[in-house]
Amino acid sequence: MLRLRLFHAQDGARIAYREGGTGPPFVLWHSRGLNHREFTPAADELLDRVRIVLPDLPLHGDSEEAPGYPYDIDWTARLLAEFTRDIGGAHPRVGGSGLGAQLLLRAVARGWLEPSKLVLLPGRLHRPAPNNATGALARFTAAAVAPAGPLIAKSVAKAAIRPELVGKSPSPRVASLVTGARTAMLESGERSRAWRRVIAGWDTEDFRELIDAYGKVDAPTLVLWSQDDTLAPRRAAEEAADLIEHALLRDLPGTGPLLAYDDPVGLAREIYAFLRDVG
Repeated sequence: MLRLRLFHAQDGARIAYREGGTGPPFVLWHSRGLNHREFTPAADELLDRVRIVLPDLPLHGDSEEAPGYPYDIDWTARLLAEFTRDIGGAHPRVGGSGLGAQLLLRAVARGWLEPSKLVLLPGRLHRPAPNNATGALARFTAAAVAPAGPLIAKSVAKAAIRPELVGKSPSPRVASLVTGARTAMLESGERSRAWRRVIAGWDTEDFRELIDAYGKVDAPTLVLWSQDDTLAPRRAAEEAADLIEHALLRDLPGTGPLLAYDDPVGLAREIYAFLRDVG
């Protein structure tokens, strides 16, 4: 059973997280536009073997949405690092998908996080988003309606909150996950306005530098990828695995964008085997 906990950072920002199980913790950060529920099917398979910790990113789930925080890339990466060190120790076991993985890698590159084990799950990593024109239009629209009221802010935020690992025809369970995550984001006017502010800042163009950051990753790293996901190019996984010194690249057969929903047992098995390996 996963229990809800709250973490308060040094600057007062709040991270909500769920945890369960026993033993050394493994912290797993979700992708943009979703929340901790991205991993709950696999967490159920891990609870009797691993202490699993599933936080919500800022502006996601039950985590921070208050005004006064910058919500830029470096602030968010620092917050992830602070939380992960507090929960997992000086050299934590940690992983992430999509934006979660990108932020972890940025924290490692900046020297804010020194994991003992690192798991990278599907996302674009250092690759630019394929819909740059759409992203540019969303950022222009956000700037144009900046003085507008909360209803317009909410409509812009809704357009901007596109879960990055979900295809056009998700399964009913995935559709429920996405609907719940978007509803939680949009029910708050402050959260809608905050999303409008960070559209440009969380553009994946900011992560091109990760191609040079992989060489700074000293931890054993599992790059675990799906076999059928056009939104998370396998080329990105191959390039990351080639440049990270102690990386292992594996595919999870028969899976699409969300590994924990397509094959929760397989994902749990791969993670547990990697964490247990002392080599």
